[in-house]
Amino acid sequence: MGQAIAGGCGGATSIMASMLRSLLFVPGHQARFYEKLAKFRPDAVILDLEDAVPPAEKASARAIIREHLNGPLLAGLGVFVRVNACGLPFFRDDLRTVVAAGLDGIFVPKVESAEALREANMVLAQAEVRAELRMGSVRLIPILETVSGVLRAEALARATPRIQAIAFGAEDFTLDLGVERTRDGLETRYPRAHVAMAARAAGVLALDTPWTDMADGEGLRREAREARQLGFTGKAAIHPDQIPTINDVFTPSDSELEHARRVIASYEEAVTRGTGAISLDGQLIDVPMVERARRLLDSADA
Repeated sequence: MGQAIAGGCGGATSIMASMLRSLLFVPGHQARFYEKLAKFRPDAVILDLEDAVPPAEKASARAIIREHLNGPLLAGLGVFVRVNACGLPFFRDDLRTVVAAGLDGIFVPKVESAEALREANMVLAQAEVRAELRMGSVRLIPILETVSGVLRAEALARATPRIQAIAFGAEDFTLDLGVERTRDGLETRYPRAHVAMAARAAGVLALDTPWTDMADGEGLRREAREARQLGFTGKAAIHPDQIPTINDVFTPSDSELEHARRVIASYEEAVTRGTGAISLDGQLIDVPMVERARRLLDSADA
């Protein structure tokens, strides 16, 4: 998946936007979870070496992840690893161990500076050489989960051509801000919008924070819809039951696709006739609406 997208900071494409709707966090040291992934079918998995893995289990988790990379249990999925934060003693060992064939990218938590991402880029390059991988094939996804990280979102999104996406992390962000995370999400709306706009400006994907109340399916759907409207292209999940909802929200519905086709048809017919005023169902159709409809259909096709 990471190798299918060219490096650099060019404009985001509809193909990019269609690739990562749902990303399921999986504890890296729990081998039994790997066997269930074929049933869950997220777009991608994030094999975790950070919060979900106790310090004493880090080495074991790296070995289990390495064993499963490029194996049948991960076939057909985007495969990412969330490593420990830059500056921690685990960081370099994480990258040196898990960079291998079958790995699409690395999630780097609590990123606050472009320098940290450039360090990650350097360590990744060295690991790619050792693993005989194409340089730049392993992508980087910084997780912005502090006030400083969010405020520097656009600079972080442009820090290196390896950046495939930037992700927002609400739990650590609200901790850093000194507030509680609430169900209606008032405290995260501005930072989420800021991260999504920074991603769009840099031409990378925007991935939304997980919904942590696993019993509140309506809350998940509401927040996912809000995320899509803010400009996010996908959302992380912490439980398999969340995947169908996330995929549903981030997949254009049949009615959306039909309306997009009608918008394009009306526009093209008007252009053929040389008509200046274009309307559909009493609504004025202008060029941005037509372009939005085309992007929606391209995304669905991809």
